[in-house]
Amino acid sequence: MMPVTSHAESNNSQYQYTGYKAWAYYTYAKANLNNIVNKEVFMRAFEEYSYLDKEKEVLTIIDYSKPSSSKRFYVIDVKNPKLLYNTYVSHGIGSGKLYATEFSNNINSLQTSLGSFITAETYYGANGYSLKIDGLDKGINDNARKRYIVVHGAPYSKHQAIEATGMLGRSEGCPALPSNLSKEIINTIKGGSIIYSYGIKFSS
Repeated sequence: MMPVTSHAESNNSQYQYTGYKAWAYYTYAKANLNNIVNKEVFMRAFEEYSYLDKEKEVLTIIDYSKPSSSKRFYVIDVKNPKLLYNTYVSHGIGSGKLYATEFSNNINSLQTSLGSFITAETYYGANGYSLKIDGLDKGINDNARKRYIVVHGAPYSKHQAIEATGMLGRSEGCPALPSNLSKEIINTIKGGSIIYSYGIKFSS
């Protein structure tokens, strides 16, 4: 996607001559993310983060290349580099079972969308305390709000589901978190932070 603004240059002048990569490598090392977050995925996410307008210096990465039985949801404090959360997240029922292998921006697809999102407002709905997000990639995830894709808690997104079935339950396309953590995570990332969702599409 095309950059909106160069956050690395406008708000982090110490990196303006070396680009986002120096900032990214520093954050990755300082937050001790080695062997936790895949470095290639992190660098992709951080490149998006560095150029997008945002209100919070917090980056959420979802690595859908991992199975749902893995803790593949990461919330990283970029301003004071550290890993704030690392937990489970469900994918859409239309995206696959243990692995998410199909992704869509289409309404009623029940599939997860990839790309960059910005968090917006919270509300209480059918899934309790939830967070609306807006897709920033045209044709890839920009139907997120129309599809009611939100961050919310769900009983099928906890470790007990994995113990019972070998995988998490699945959503209607939303990134669903363990219910016991969802509210505090939502409160951390709401109001203008970046979510980057990565995955590998196997369908044609």
